[in-house]
Amino acid sequence: QVQLVESGGRLVQPGGSLRLSCAASGSILSIYAMGWYRQAPGKQRELVASMAIDGSTTYADSVKGRFTISRDNAKNAVYLQMNTLKPEDTAVYYCNADKVWDRSSTYYPDYWGQGTQVTVSS
Repeated sequence: QVQLVESGGRLVQPGGSLRLSCAASGSILSIYAMGWYRQAPGKQRELVASMAIDGSTTYADSVKGRFTISRDNAKNAVYLQMNTLKPEDTAVYYCNADKVWDRSSTYYPDYWGQGTQVTVSS
């Protein structure tokens, strides 16, 4: 009874910006970490950025200084502000929730969103 829904992906020109959003729905008690992964054609899925419930963050080296992750625990939402986008950022971006408890104290190891396409091209 937990679902993740991403939004915000679209076609953007190099140097442009996008903001991705993800919200978890359901009777959620807590989520340890929320983050963003991406997968480009022919490549393995990789972590882009994540934030734990205490606010600690992790970024891929390729996006440091350009992307910023934020989280609203009250809304069970996570966001990814992407600036100075490059063609290499083109991928399907997936929202992830790691270690989820619902209000019935049921534990779920992780949940994934359906993905949102980001295409950076001129």
